[in-house]
Amino acid sequence: MGDLEDRIGYRFRKMDLLEEATTHKSFMNEGRRLGVTRNNERLEFLGDTVLGLVIAEYLMVNFPKYPEGVLSKFKGRVVSEPTLASVSRSLGIGGFLNIGKGEELTQGREKSSLLADALEAIIAAIYLDGGLDAARTFIIGQFRSVIEQTIQVDSIQDHKTDLQEYCQRELETLPVYQVKDQRGPDHQKEFDIAVVIRGKIYGEGSGRSKKEAEQKAAKDALERLARTSRDVGPSGREPSG
Repeated sequence: MGDLEDRIGYRFRKMDLLEEATTHKSFMNEGRRLGVTRNNERLEFLGDTVLGLVIAEYLMVNFPKYPEGVLSKFKGRVVSEPTLASVSRSLGIGGFLNIGKGEELTQGREKSSLLADALEAIIAAIYLDGGLDAARTFIIGQFRSVIEQTIQVDSIQDHKTDLQEYCQRELETLPVYQVKDQRGPDHQKEFDIAVVIRGKIYGEGSGRSKKEAEQKAAKDALERLARTSRDVGPSGREPSG
């Protein structure tokens, strides 16, 4: 357990919490003979909530230009099983787990679901042992680079999808892209495009291709919608301003 503490960067006052967090339900038959009475399922339940809270808070504070729908998508990707399993593997958590013989034979220490659950259980153990600040420090330390990569890869390169999902959900309509101008020879054209929502221009962008200009226009629209999102009601009425 001391080696695992070194890896996660946290020292437990109640070591039984860490032991519980690293005990899979498959170990209970063998574990009972050793006095083990709990597995990590309950901690996993709590850890999922703590993780979601910390990630949501971090996204809201550090990325104010994005509307709720986009932040929700980012959060879903960050707390997904593949991401959790990847973080868990980077910490080497699989090697510290108590698992049953059956799981051992089927390479349970490498299963994504098992590793993701164990990481959530460890988050809960840190929370119960040291409070929310300790859990936040651990989570952000492990997930900051994942968050930054998610923002860069999944949003900056696909503003059109983000805008379409937002408009469908919040405004019950779809954005329309209009070419306002195009300049230059065929081999070096530049396009000016506006994105229109309910007959009103919400974003504009220019680029060497229509696709590039549309992405920039969508980004411009998302930033404007973020500034006015407080005026968007559940009925889907158009943002003011």
